[in-house]
Amino acid sequence: MPRGRVVLDHFLLAALSVWVLAGCYTSGAFDGWYAPVPPIGFGLCVVAALGYHHTTLEHRAAASLGLLAVMALCGLGAHTAGAPTSATVLWIVVSVMAMERLPLRMGLATVAVLVTGFVEADETGFVGAGVTTAAVLLAGYSLRLDAQARGAGFQLLAQERLAREAEAASAALAERARIAREIHDVLAHSLSAQMVHLEVARLKIESGAERAEILELVTSARAMAREGLAETRHALSALRGDMVPVEDYLRDLAREGRTLVEVTGEHRELPAEASQAVRRVAQEALTNVRKHAPGARTRILLAYETDRISLEIRDSGPPPTVADDGDGGRRDGGGDGGDGLGLGSSGSGYGLRGMRERAELLGGSLDAGPEGAGFAVRLRVPA
Repeated sequence: MPRGRVVLDHFLLAALSVWVLAGCYTSGAFDGWYAPVPPIGFGLCVVAALGYHHTTLEHRAAASLGLLAVMALCGLGAHTAGAPTSATVLWIVVSVMAMERLPLRMGLATVAVLVTGFVEADETGFVGAGVTTAAVLLAGYSLRLDAQARGAGFQLLAQERLAREAEAASAALAERARIAREIHDVLAHSLSAQMVHLEVARLKIESGAERAEILELVTSARAMAREGLAETRHALSALRGDMVPVEDYLRDLAREGRTLVEVTGEHRELPAEASQAVRRVAQEALTNVRKHAPGARTRILLAYETDRISLEIRDSGPPPTVADDGDGGRRDGGGDGGDGLGLGSSGSGYGLRGMRERAELLGGSLDAGPEGAGFAVRLRVPA
């Protein structure tokens, strides 16, 4: 309830209380030793009203009716002592309180019981009692509707607060899942390749191979570990929004081989997940080119479109001097069950199938397969 409304209600109640007490004394009914009776009765009514407030909040109908009966009896005592105005005011307050906070049938029954008091206390008889009863019903029902509206508003506010908390929790879980996916992709790519090289090195040592061969394998594993650490830092920077533009990243990747990078469309900032999808797919595709078609010419086309970002990576296939991989240039692996397009014997275990799943999570698509003498990968994600 607004603060101004609370102050006004308390002021009106205080003014009404002073008026009732003054009426008790000016009526002459409480002269002499009856003088302490009005303050005592008023104090009893205040205690009953406070108790009524709590019992109605706890939905204790019987206790609420009992407390209203105490207040009504105080009014009856004032009327018997010769203070009809004070009695009428008390009965009006009791009727309005019943209409506002009790179940509607109980409130109407309470007003019906007190109508007799209105008739008896009002000098005009039934006409005045009827007007008083109508005013009581109108005021009580209006306050009832106002209380219901405020209750519904508080309930909606509480539901909105819960919805915001649930949304924040869902966003936090989604962010954790995204971080976990990025770190998993990086570590799965680098650690599994390191394991393969270290395992080969162990077998070489057991077979008594030359020191230079073993050193080369260990050096390769060390380079992969350094690269994995750098990729982890890149992933974390991307998740924080602190990263270089996608096209600059692609040009850095292109320096490692015979790769041409083309960018079309107007550059714009990309969402972190879309940017990471482009980077991961490009890295995976170029790794496959180096593995399956070393020395091939590769073309990377990045296109900024109206509502999405497109990436195409196409290679020319292995040069004639490079031996075929034995299955017509097909690039499977990574445990894809025959239709995945992963890192094959490097054992990364996620390959382009993982990238396809990432694209589908973003509402996009990834297509990969042989094209002419080479291989093509096409990614499209909303951005």
